[in-house]
Amino acid sequence: MRLFRLITIVWVALRFGLDEFFLGHERVRALRWLVKTTLFWRHLSEPRAVRLRRALEALGPIFVKFGQMLSTRRDLMPPDIADELARLQDRVPPFPAAQVRDILQRAYGRPVEQVFAQFDAEPVASASMAQVHFAVLKDGTEAAVKVLRPGLADIIDHDLGLLEAAAMLVEKLFADGRRLHPREVVAEFRKTLFDELDLMREASNCSQLRRNFEGSKLLIVPEVYWDYCETEVMVMERMKGVPISQADTLRSMGVDIPKLAMSGVEIFFTQVFRDTFFHADMHPGNIQVNAQGQYIALDFGIMGTLTEVDKNYLAQNFLAFFQRDYRAVAQAHVDAGWTPADTRVDEFEAAIRAVCEPVFDRPLKEISFGKVLLRLFQTSRRFNMEIQPQLVLLQKTLLNIEGLGRQLDPELDLWKTAKPFLERWMNEQVGWRGAIRSLKHEAPRWATLLPQLPRLAHSYLARDSSADLAALAQQISAGQARQQRILTVIALLLAILAALAGYTLLTQ
Repeated sequence: MRLFRLITIVWVALRFGLDEFFLGHERVRALRWLVKTTLFWRHLSEPRAVRLRRALEALGPIFVKFGQMLSTRRDLMPPDIADELARLQDRVPPFPAAQVRDILQRAYGRPVEQVFAQFDAEPVASASMAQVHFAVLKDGTEAAVKVLRPGLADIIDHDLGLLEAAAMLVEKLFADGRRLHPREVVAEFRKTLFDELDLMREASNCSQLRRNFEGSKLLIVPEVYWDYCETEVMVMERMKGVPISQADTLRSMGVDIPKLAMSGVEIFFTQVFRDTFFHADMHPGNIQVNAQGQYIALDFGIMGTLTEVDKNYLAQNFLAFFQRDYRAVAQAHVDAGWTPADTRVDEFEAAIRAVCEPVFDRPLKEISFGKVLLRLFQTSRRFNMEIQPQLVLLQKTLLNIEGLGRQLDPELDLWKTAKPFLERWMNEQVGWRGAIRSLKHEAPRWATLLPQLPRLAHSYLARDSSADLAALAQQISAGQARQQRILTVIALLLAILAALAGYTLLTQ
């Protein structure tokens, strides 16, 4: 089955003339005559960008998502290709209205007319995984109905199988294979894609993000109408805004575009470092803006999370980077185990400085992130830096944010915009402010535990400890062990009592 899928991919690539992108290189110029002779049956009258977009659509959701990502990287893509691939963000050919009605009837167990007061058969947006229709609920509420494309699971499974086979080959055939962790990266990609096939999960993501930004002046998230949500259907509040890619329209509405770009950076860092829950598919097709200049988030199928360890590590790295403290960046990588323990920190510091220093104090329009990424990859290879699969979504989101910022305001200085936010966040996390926050967070648990401590201490001290004493016989006597346990319990009681007393004083 996978062999058949591989043959299909090659056939589609040849049918749409994608070999042109490969044969354009001077090193393989000699093959052009052979390809032209053997593939004489093709009629390639359409522009190359259109053919590329149609080929990605024909190959399915994984390839469409790849095209969506490329469309945001106008610094890496020729303008004609970037413009055409932008159509993949919300203008993928829709599936028939009859299938939409079948899916809705199967989900609700009754005809569409009995569920909605009005349902528009024509979709307003169509993407790789689903399409959206406007509707009116029975109580008159305007809603947006998202319907999952049928038959996606098998296509995705086959394509991921090919990616997993390719990842295994990369590990075995290339010197950098193991360091790049390709199989772990594909595993993360598999989990993310199959999560998107459950619209109940997406609805819960939307609900969580809405709660995180409740009352925000920067970001609006639609309300979920849970009574209408199923695995294949998600119904939410209808939002009214202008796609963020239509910058001229936004200007005519009076929206401050430079401020909008800065707000986007703040929203991203707020999601990552305050909430550790971030929108990981922030291409222009998923974002709108209202007349007040507020972002409207759409499509919550791909959300990223971070552990506390990763969050604190990244925050310290970002802050050190913005302060140009390259030694701190190098040391953090060694401490986290991302580079070998015997790495020369001074040499690593010098290599990071050589890559990063040239891009500071420059607007986005003057930075070639393609070259920066290439040099960073070369640096990581030299110092045997390991790829972190759990951060792949964050890295993808960073690329989306940078591409979006470039479209909105080429004069945007990412470093100056992000630095104050990170400094403020770090001040709140460490020092006495962070201690007070932790104390208030833990105090309710301590208040519940405190009345139980005498009973727990008595039970602990009275238990039969013969097995423990036998294991410790070579080191300490039985009397010393008992005394140590008593001192430990007393110290624990005193620490908790002191913390509660401090909390009482702070909250008075």
